[in-house]
Amino acid sequence: MDADTIIVGAGSAGCALAWRLSADPRHRVLVVEAGGSDRRLFVQMPLGYGKLFFDPGVNWNYRAEPDPGLDGAADHWPRGKVLGGSSSINAMVWIRGHPEDYEDWRRAGCAGWGWADVLPAFKALEDNEAGADRWRGVGGPLHVGSGTRDVHPLIRRALAACEAAGLPFNPDFNGERMEGAGLYQMTIRGGRRNSAARAFLRPAMRRGRVAAMTGAQATRVVFEGRRAVGVEVATREGRRVLRAPRIVLSAGAVGTPQLLLLSGVGEGAALRALGLPVVMDNPNVGRHLCDHQGLNYTWRMRVPTYNQALRPWWGKGWHGARWLLTGTGPLSKSINHGGGFFRTDPPPGAPGRDRPNMQLYMQAFSTLVPREGERPVLTPDPFPGMSLGLSNCRPTSRGQVSLRSPDPFAPPRIKANAYATPEDVAEMLAGVRMLRRIAAQAPFAEVAAEELRPGPGVVSDEALVHDIRARSGTVYHPSCTARMGPDPSDSVVGPDLRVHGTEGLWVADASVFPSLPGGNTNAPSIMVGWRAGDLV
Repeated sequence: MDADTIIVGAGSAGCALAWRLSADPRHRVLVVEAGGSDRRLFVQMPLGYGKLFFDPGVNWNYRAEPDPGLDGAADHWPRGKVLGGSSSINAMVWIRGHPEDYEDWRRAGCAGWGWADVLPAFKALEDNEAGADRWRGVGGPLHVGSGTRDVHPLIRRALAACEAAGLPFNPDFNGERMEGAGLYQMTIRGGRRNSAARAFLRPAMRRGRVAAMTGAQATRVVFEGRRAVGVEVATREGRRVLRAPRIVLSAGAVGTPQLLLLSGVGEGAALRALGLPVVMDNPNVGRHLCDHQGLNYTWRMRVPTYNQALRPWWGKGWHGARWLLTGTGPLSKSINHGGGFFRTDPPPGAPGRDRPNMQLYMQAFSTLVPREGERPVLTPDPFPGMSLGLSNCRPTSRGQVSLRSPDPFAPPRIKANAYATPEDVAEMLAGVRMLRRIAAQAPFAEVAAEELRPGPGVVSDEALVHDIRARSGTVYHPSCTARMGPDPSDSVVGPDLRVHGTEGLWVADASVFPSLPGGNTNAPSIMVGWRAGDLV
């Protein structure tokens, strides 16, 4: 297929962009994906994502550098290597972010990316099961489920405990207000994962103007001078160059900066040290990495949880058959049924917070005691357990993605730099104290037998901070590594998503976020791909 646009990466943004471009009969689009088909059982099964966290058949399985902020842990970073990208292996929670997050983008000089600009895009791309209103859209290609079916009774108790702790019920985190506790909307349709490949890419391909090349890893952008004219890809047959007048990188917050650097766009001195040519000297490529850090508190419960349903072989078999035949039951949704957003007190002397800064996750499930040889995420505990999770919405710590080698098949170096600022540590400390306050309320406390992790003996600020560093990890929302801005001195792409100092080259994925939105990042990533359809 002769293409006028090559999209590198069939992830959340790349699939949405392909759908938008396919609406114009003038376009011919080739989507290049390193991974393979998403037509796999555990991709289609919503709760199957636990199996995908470490599966090299669908996952890049990155590992970050040992991080002092995480007590020296080298965190596991799953990223999708499959049609649909990370939308094919994620927990499917649909959160847009707070309106002020996008006003931050506008105030940073990114004209056209304020809340008034992005809300119409969110509404246009959605087919929200909850119906249309001022905030939600219907009729778009992406079905967003309400998350109200098959909710475990313990989630209802946890929501009641939030209300008792002063965090009111919120029926729609993507509606008029974000703050409060409630049920998460999810990208699930008919009991199956509704990935970006299912919602956008396949419908685009049926129009006959989009083709997808799988098993093709992009190794560099080909330049003539500073004009991007093609992409070199590696397949089983070897390397070849695919040419098109427009190249869009949608390889994600890790893959996109890696590809830019391999192509000669990045800090000149570092590129020359690796023997790479310098097309455009921009030290911002790979920098400004921002990610949410998460931590789970776990309790042994007095009443059954999903542990009893899904640990024994017969339980897996029963619920597997139920899901296959009816699309219902615990396998038909994410384990994160409910959650919420709240504010912690700001540091002394600081102004009050204008939006929630902490996110809650509720799981009627626990994975503290794995079977021998199995990873913890795969095996429910042999006792009734429940977890309440917490993550920071807008961390101030910044990391970096860089090359460890000029070899395009070598994984990049990821320095997460978690909890590098006192503000992030203080914020998480206040967050876990609020989490315990919620758990102490009667609706939860009366069915909780004991706190297992970190345990009731962990009380002092020092002990809690030690636990935060020892047990925290990424919640898989890396962003900002090719960030958007009007000034090339502190950004990589302009508000039009063009790579500064180049021609014919755009970026559309989470790497362009000027700052990290509060909440899960799949929705903002899809929105960026959708809006790129007006810019590329």
